[in-house]
This record gives sequence, C-alpha cells and structure tokens, in this order.
Amino acid sequence: MITLEVKTHHRDELIDITGEINRLLSESGCHEGQIILFVPHTTAAVTINENADPDVKRDILSKLQRSFPQSDGYHHAEGNSDAHIKASLFGFSETILVHESHLVLGTWQAIYFCEFDGPRSRHLIVKIIPHAKN
Repeated sequence: MITLEVKTHHRDELIDITGEINRLLSESGCHEGQIILFVPHTTAAVTINENADPDVKRDILSKLQRSFPQSDGYHHAEGNSDAHIKASLFGFSETILVHESHLVLGTWQAIYFCEFDGPRSRHLIVKIIPHAKN
C-alpha cells in the first residue's frame, strides 16, 4: 500500500493524477491486476473523467459551485458542508483494471483527485493488486 501526498491550491479543484498512478504502476511491475485508489478525507474525492478538453473540468466545478454553494444555510459549524456533499457525490474510491502493464482507461479518460475544501495537503492511498499467474 502506498500513500501519496497531494497538495491542492484552490478550494475546489480537479487535479489530474493519471501520470502519478501510471508511474506507480510501472514501478510495481504489475502486468495484470487492478489498482484501488482511496481518499481518506470527507471533503475530497477521486473520479475518472475526460482529460482532452479543460472546459469539462471547468464545467464540472462551475456546476458544483452553483448547485452546492459554500454558504447555503447549512447547519454544520465548520462551514464546509458543501465540500462534504460534493465529496459524497463523487465518492472516495476508484478501482482501475490493469492489462498488459497499462491502466484500462478510455481514450479521453484521466484520474482526478477532487478537492472541495482546499487548499490543503491531502493523502491518496493506492493499492496495486497483481493477479496471480496461472
């Protein structure tokens, strides 16, 4: 199990971590298997989405901010209920298949660390599980 540190720079942000996950996969020597990503925070998440057009990230963040504004009469005293809601909608884990030493992702897909209460120093837990050879 590997714990990556992710430094975020904005309150709401999607950070492409595909390259870092590919690096870990390469270093592991895993040829076939799966990778599990887990975010141990309640105001951050992980997702897979398009990486070809940066407007997709902007549109996602814009819609989230309009749908779940930071101040909206929430009861949670810390003032970050919107971040908890956004993280819960995206989810705290992803499982990605590995085939022939490559992540199984679609042509336009990337892996994103989702920050909703930044900037902060965060953690992402990565578990690479090679399939047993027959």
